[in-house]
Amino acid sequence: MIDRSSEAPHEMSFETTTPIDWQGKPDNASVAFKPASVGFDFVNLMKLTITEGRNFSRNIQTDSADAFLVNEEAVRQMGYKDPLGKWVSAWNKRGHIIGVLKDFHTESLHDPIKPLILDVKEYEYFGFIIVRTKPNQLTTALANLEKVYNELNPNFPFMYQFADQEYENMYKSELTTSRLAIIFAILAIVISCLGLLGLVTFSIEQRIKEIGIRRIMGATISGIVGLLSKDFLKLVVISLFISIPLGYIWMNKWLNNFAYSIQLRWWMFFIAGMAVLIIALLTISIQVIQAASAKPVTSLREE
Repeated sequence: MIDRSSEAPHEMSFETTTPIDWQGKPDNASVAFKPASVGFDFVNLMKLTITEGRNFSRNIQTDSADAFLVNEEAVRQMGYKDPLGKWVSAWNKRGHIIGVLKDFHTESLHDPIKPLILDVKEYEYFGFIIVRTKPNQLTTALANLEKVYNELNPNFPFMYQFADQEYENMYKSELTTSRLAIIFAILAIVISCLGLLGLVTFSIEQRIKEIGIRRIMGATISGIVGLLSKDFLKLVVISLFISIPLGYIWMNKWLNNFAYSIQLRWWMFFIAGMAVLIIALLTISIQVIQAASAKPVTSLREE
């Protein structure tokens, strides 16, 4: 499927205020619209959803000169409850709203969705050609497009962009931050486990005689593990009480950079805290179980 648009669908950064007028517009209203001229197949090609009214149609001759599509945000900004049939004036062209599009992102998630208004101009001399290829036919489609392009416009190089790559480029800094966060988190966990393991080993060496005596007095391995692990787990819990509020503040501040983001929930931090406790407990248990499992006579002899 192929169509055109005066603006790239993923980067409709152009905004206009003064040329847009609409039925019932207050005198003091100033709404910045994102305008675009598209072809008849734009809505279907981009798989957009029409919530009210209808799409542009080649079978209706007046659509080229007398029809506009707006998104839900535009309807809200214009103050309409029933927008269909209301007249709109844009680009010295006066027409009527024939349909309402479900809001979709024309920029990154850093920015809120803006009012959008579309009209049909299939033969505009500028803009972008948009192509949706069938699965596993990308190479063939590009070759055919290049052939047609070179026949029509041989003096300029054939250039193209992939929508998924363009969307990915919008979030380069976030992707880099994500990768670095994962790497440093793994390093922090490994270093912490090594430090905790060394601390546990040193503590066990200092209490090896106590462990032997407790074993002779009938203490179970699980009891000794619980006794020796308790002090270390207290330190881990204290660290969680310090790090979780700081983590919440930092994450909330970072998410505020996006107009659309998830809400931080208590269970996210609960799961992270439980994971830390389990990792710490496993790290501690390795040495403690080994020491508690040794024969009491051996422990006392080593002391």
